[in-house]
Amino acid sequence: MIRVLQTLFLVVLLGVPLVQQWTPIETLKLKTFDAFVPEFEPSGYFSILNITEKDVTKEGGYPFPRKRLAEIQSELVSRGALGVGWVVAFPQNDRFGGDLEFAQSLASTPSVVATFENENGEYPMTTGTVILGEDKGGFIAKGVIENIPIIRESASQGIAVAPTEVDQLVRRLPLLLRTPDGWVSAYGTEVLKVLTDTSTYVVKTSEAGIQEIRVKGLPPVKTDTLGRKWVSWVNTPEFTLGDIENTELIKDRFVFIGVTAKGVMPQIATPTGLLEPHKIQTALAESILIQDSPYIPDYALFVEILTFLLGTVLIAVLLSYLGVTLGVSSALLLLGLTAYLEVYLVGQGLLLDFTWTFISEFIVASVIFYFRFREQYKLRQQIKKQFEHYLDPAQVKKLQDNPELLKLGGEKRYCTFLFTDVRGFTAMSETLEPEQVTEIMNKALTIQQQAVQKYGGMVDKYIGDAMMAIFNAPLDLPRHETKAICAAKEIQENIKQADMGVEIGVGVNTGYAVIGNMGSETRFDYTTIGDAVNVAARLESATKEVGEDILIGDTTKQSCNFELKLLKPIKVKGKENSLNIYTIR
Repeated sequence: MIRVLQTLFLVVLLGVPLVQQWTPIETLKLKTFDAFVPEFEPSGYFSILNITEKDVTKEGGYPFPRKRLAEIQSELVSRGALGVGWVVAFPQNDRFGGDLEFAQSLASTPSVVATFENENGEYPMTTGTVILGEDKGGFIAKGVIENIPIIRESASQGIAVAPTEVDQLVRRLPLLLRTPDGWVSAYGTEVLKVLTDTSTYVVKTSEAGIQEIRVKGLPPVKTDTLGRKWVSWVNTPEFTLGDIENTELIKDRFVFIGVTAKGVMPQIATPTGLLEPHKIQTALAESILIQDSPYIPDYALFVEILTFLLGTVLIAVLLSYLGVTLGVSSALLLLGLTAYLEVYLVGQGLLLDFTWTFISEFIVASVIFYFRFREQYKLRQQIKKQFEHYLDPAQVKKLQDNPELLKLGGEKRYCTFLFTDVRGFTAMSETLEPEQVTEIMNKALTIQQQAVQKYGGMVDKYIGDAMMAIFNAPLDLPRHETKAICAAKEIQENIKQADMGVEIGVGVNTGYAVIGNMGSETRFDYTTIGDAVNVAARLESATKEVGEDILIGDTTKQSCNFELKLLKPIKVKGKENSLNIYTIR
């Protein structure tokens, strides 16, 4: 019971960080996704034009005159570009007066310009949306720095937002952002809307929040409850202004334009490294087009917690109630299954995290294994201490390997029992010094013990100058009746050869008895209880009266290989009828 409570406490303790979504756990989850989310090929619909430091130097500095931007726009269109996306804001008029020319070039082809968040800015014009379900969830937008009127009237606008996760990396980008007035689109989403010539988004919601966002002509895009899309960092082709005349990366592609020159645009940390805003928005547009692209479902936390509970409890049960070998094997299999499930689901685009479950399973398994090992070690030491003086070392090892044989309460077994008693010990004690008596007694008991162990028996206990031994317990012993008589015979012979001035009476009987650990949960002894045991003790007591050194019961005689001599039946205490007794011829 204590072990169960300890395990439950450990499981609850490990579950708190998961339920509370502690930062280290959330970071671990995200890092796991980074490792196992598969790589995707670019869609082929996009390319990136980088304005490099070399270009800035050639043009005489940044920002470029709007007239020069109009030339770049026109050249891209003339080379077959499907559209142009400027991930650049134009909040101020051109100092060279080229705004009109640039605006006209924007209006001539599908174009998108960026707005960037600013807490002190204004909310942009809302986007037409259709809500399927409750109007809830969504990523809250801040204000933005608006482009000058002539620019925003000539092209579509999208917010180039890049929120970071708990580890300050960008992984999920909102497709739409919520404002007090309605919804506005993120930059990458607006690009897809422009390309499909759509004016409206369809937002499907559930009780938890947003489920998916649809753009006409494109498959539904699954998102988290805030409307965020997991970004797949594909290798979209890139080129520079110096390559614009020779590149084939323009025809039938939408071209994202941004600045990579140092000190112009901020670089934002992503799992793949530092990227400029236009590359991040390109990745969002690419991700929207990827079929079965990764996403975190709204039920993710529920499944993760459920898997955690099932995994940790199951591994605890396996290690607690199965044998060490089978338990450890099953635990390793469960750990492997958890790891495989993580890799497989993420590879299928379903971002469910079982990393903490795996770690928790390992911790629970380690703790339980430690306590079981410690328990097994203490039990092995206890068995050794209890039996090493009474059993052969090989038998002790068998008991250590199979401690269930010694379970509290015992079992009913058919055994042969041997009792001995030293005759004349009291009289001898009166004539000799205590040291001499002790020496003789120890020698006599040693002779008896060695004989018993030689024939596979176990010395159960010493009772003063008497000894009790069991044959066929705790381990099976074939022909235990014969071996018990052999031990009795050898005891008599060796005692006589030792010439210690003592005699030994031996009683042997066979029958059923309850054998095992008797006592309390904390203090017990391995012993036996039963009528067959009592009869063996009575036979030993009768040896002096009958005048024989060894008396053997009728049940032992029936199964032994010795030729025994039948003696006159005797009456013993506790028995109404006389007992047939035998001795060795």
